Amino acid sequence: MNLSMIFYVLSWVLCFSGVFLTVPVITAAAYGEWDVFVVYLTTAIIYFALGFICMRRKPKEKRFYARDGYMAVAFSWFLIGFLGAVPLFMSGDIQNFIDALFESVSGFTTTGATILDDVESISRAGSLWRCFTHWVGGMGILVFAMAVFSIAGGSGIYLMRAESTGATVEKLVPKIRESAGLLYGIYTGLTVFETVLLIFGGMSFYEAITTAFSTAGTGGFSTLNSSIAGYSPFVQYVVAIFMALFGLNFNVYFCILLRKFRRALGLEECHWYVFIMAIATIIVWYDNISSFPTIEEAFRHSFFQVSSIMTTTGSLSVYTLADWGWLAKGVLVILMFIGACGGSTGGGIKISRLLILGKYCKQKVISLLHPKLVSRFKVNGSDVSRETVHGVLLYLIGYIFIFSISAFVVLLFERCDLITVFTCTASAINNVGPAFSLDGYVSSFSDFSAITKLVFVFDMIAGRLEIIPVLVMVSYLGGSVSKPFRFIYRKALLRHDEDEDKESTT
Repeated sequence: MNLSMIFYVLSWVLCFSGVFLTVPVITAAAYGEWDVFVVYLTTAIIYFALGFICMRRKPKEKRFYARDGYMAVAFSWFLIGFLGAVPLFMSGDIQNFIDALFESVSGFTTTGATILDDVESISRAGSLWRCFTHWVGGMGILVFAMAVFSIAGGSGIYLMRAESTGATVEKLVPKIRESAGLLYGIYTGLTVFETVLLIFGGMSFYEAITTAFSTAGTGGFSTLNSSIAGYSPFVQYVVAIFMALFGLNFNVYFCILLRKFRRALGLEECHWYVFIMAIATIIVWYDNISSFPTIEEAFRHSFFQVSSIMTTTGSLSVYTLADWGWLAKGVLVILMFIGACGGSTGGGIKISRLLILGKYCKQKVISLLHPKLVSRFKVNGSDVSRETVHGVLLYLIGYIFIFSISAFVVLLFERCDLITVFTCTASAINNVGPAFSLDGYVSSFSDFSAITKLVFVFDMIAGRLEIIPVLVMVSYLGGSVSKPFRFIYRKALLRHDEDEDKESTT
């Protein structure tokens, strides 16, 4: 384990956290929130200074492997969640640090679940910081660092694979830094384009940029309690379409830039993504068509919510989902688990994994009927290796294990109904945000206990990193903690054997 390199990566995270905080600093100055300005500026200076000092001690060996990459990414996300919570707590926007930690982690993991019952009561700087964490976490913190600086040299692929979404992660171009730069270039371009359209639709620059940050990261935080419900139909269509666009595999946009249109349109995962979204929209539309004055309005809200939940954004185009039919709610819950495409900013299990799992099961059934037949299967035009299949199975086992344990702990401490426990846990681990209850809709997680919120914090990070990096970290920490106990056990066992030898000799 290259601990010095992991510490070096964490120092970069600390330094970049200070740089990111300049965004709310500028916002606080622009709106005259001077008390908040001092808090964010002081925090930014401290983070940057500490990170810069730690970076001065460069590791002798920069090369590291998959295990080191998983560890570095997992520690980085827990660290930045803590760092993002400090200014929210110190500024007074959130009075409890556990709540601030929940809000920060929900932002960076692009979950969008909130403990704030009144979002409009916090400062402008705090509100923008919440939305900006979506944008930072959407593509990845270390991917951003690699796009600007080559922090890991040729080993950066392990960081990118551990932080990016999907069953497989490949370089767009031979060099990691150029691949990261291309991803962030596409990401930034789409964000700017959406911001311009939202301003054209009547939003102020502040509203447009915060909404674009939330949409790009598929997070769902808003500056208003009503989310997108209070805006015009044009704005709602723009946000719904861009949520769907950010849920696509970013390889599509890369192929379009290279004018490889046939390859861009040939990705099997994207075909299923569009098909599932279309079918789900029709079902939800059919179930809610009598609840709205016009057919167009019913379609708009149905498409918006399907796009929002499937891409795990969690934004709302209506004031509440409590009045929606249970068929529509059931479809939305299923979409929570399906999620978006791999290589996107969306959460969930991902369509690519479900495709691999489905084709793998089909192959196994065929092999039972024809034992001598050697067959392979492809996804997105490429052969799926045995290692990729094993990775998908490991992910699903870890996913089910963490989901089950988390739901049990929540049920133990909250003693609420199973629907609330199930959907809230699903919301956290799939990075969705909203959840359902027997009463209809869970808009805020403020009523949960501190232990439950910490469980959801763990689930949100595990879901964003897609389970395996967190499992590697827990396994390593568990092994480190148990070493003294194993040593004592071995010593006690050795003494017991010696005593038995003496007794037998006597």
